Amino acid sequence: MDRPGRSRNPYELTDESPVYVISVAAQLSGLHPQTLRQYDRLGLVSPDRTAGRGRRYSARDIELLRTVQQLSQDEGINLAGIKRIIELENQVAALQARVAELSAALDGAAMAMQQREAQVHASYRRDLVPYQDVQQASALVVWRPKRPE
Repeated sequence: MDRPGRSRNPYELTDESPVYVISVAAQLSGLHPQTLRQYDRLGLVSPDRTAGRGRRYSARDIELLRTVQQLSQDEGINLAGIKRIIELENQVAALQARVAELSAALDGAAMAMQQREAQVHASYRRDLVPYQDVQQASALVVWRPKRPE
């Protein structure tokens, strides 16, 4: 996944770059090409396609193929169970990314609120003094209107 704010070189290879044809992907994963086609039909591992509809596997796809093989052979999980596991793992990863995004937004909002609060406090007039209530019980004020002269 690209980092935000960073320009991406179109020729830069990443784990997501679809570069391996099916025969190479089969060798790298230790599976038969027909098994890769079956996994694609079942939706377990869906590689990118070329304009001519040929499959192109990425390094991430190869790793996923190895994981499917390990779950199937070592753990004895059927392909439907593996598909569900992969879906749930993808969902967890998406939710974790969303939590990180919301956490960053919350931090930004809290910082903006603190800055605004500091601006409000900085705008207070400094020549004001606190008001003290005077007891009226002991004071007597007499008011007499001015007489016209």
